Amino acid sequence: MHKFLPIAYFEHQFIPFEDAKISVATHALHYGTAAFGGLRGIPDSQNPNQILLFRLDRHCKRLSQSAKFLNYDLPADKIESIIVDFVKKNRPSQSFYIRPLVYSSGLGIAPRLHNIEKDFLVYGLEMDDYLPASGINCRISSWYRQEDRSFPLRGKITAAYITSALAKTEAVESGFDEAILMNSQGKVCEATGMNIFIVRNGQIITPGNDQDILEGITRDSILTLAKDSGISVLERPVDKSELFIADEVFLSGTAAKITPVKKIERFELPENRPITEKLKEKLTAITENKTSDYKEWVYIIPLD
Repeated sequence: MHKFLPIAYFEHQFIPFEDAKISVATHALHYGTAAFGGLRGIPDSQNPNQILLFRLDRHCKRLSQSAKFLNYDLPADKIESIIVDFVKKNRPSQSFYIRPLVYSSGLGIAPRLHNIEKDFLVYGLEMDDYLPASGINCRISSWYRQEDRSFPLRGKITAAYITSALAKTEAVESGFDEAILMNSQGKVCEATGMNIFIVRNGQIITPGNDQDILEGITRDSILTLAKDSGISVLERPVDKSELFIADEVFLSGTAAKITPVKKIERFELPENRPITEKLKEKLTAITENKTSDYKEWVYIIPLD
C-alpha cells in the first residue's frame, strides 16, 4: 500500500491529499490528454533540516515542454516554485517521489486540445527501490514503442503509457520483472519506464535520441558521468542480439535509478558489472549530497 504525502497541490491551492479529487468527466481521464513528471527527493542524511531534489530544473523544464504539446503554457519556473512549496509543506522524513501532472481538466466530450481548460497538480508518496537493487530479469516485449511521427515522444504524455502497461504486465505474467521494448525499426528502444544501456568491451552503448526513446534525465546524467570518468560512450541503434552477448546491461530512470539486468529471455548475463557499479556509486553519492562533484544537480530545500 502506498503511503502518500499528506498535502497535495490541486486547483491552485495546497489541500489535504484525500481532498484532491477530479470529476469522472475529466477530459484527461478519457483521452490521455495529460503529461507527467517524476522526481525523487530525500532528506539530507548530513542535515535533517534539508531536503535534496535531483535535477529539479531539468525535470521542470521537461514538464513545461510536455505541456506545450497539450496547448498549455506552463513556465518551468512556476512548476519549480510550486514543487519547492509542496516539499516544504509536507516535510517528508523518508525517501519520496514527487508526481507533477499537467492535464486537460475540462469536462468536454470531444478529443481536442483547443478550447478546453488545463490545470496542474502535484502529489507525492514515500518510495524506496522501484526495482530490486540486486538486479532484474527481462523479456523482449511483443509490444512495440510508438513512433515520433505519430506521437510526441519528447513529452511524457500519459496516453503513451498504455504500451508500457501492456508490456509490463506481459513481462510479469510470463515470469519476468521487466520488459524491453523494440522500436518500429526492430531496434532496441527502452524498458517500460526506463532507458537501457549495454556495455561491450569496456564501452557504454545506448540507443540515441533518434530511436524513439524518452529523453531521460537520469540517462543524460549517466552519459555525462561516464564521459567525465573516461568511459567511452556511443549512442547508436542497438540490435536485439547485442543484449544477449553484452558484458553488462542496466536500466536507468528516476524511479529505477540504476538497476542492473541479470538475465534477458534465457540468456544469463555476467555477474561482474564493474561499469554499472561504478556509475551507480557515483550517482548515489551525488544524489545524497556526499560529494563535491556535480553540486549543480542537487537542489537543496531548507525546511527551517
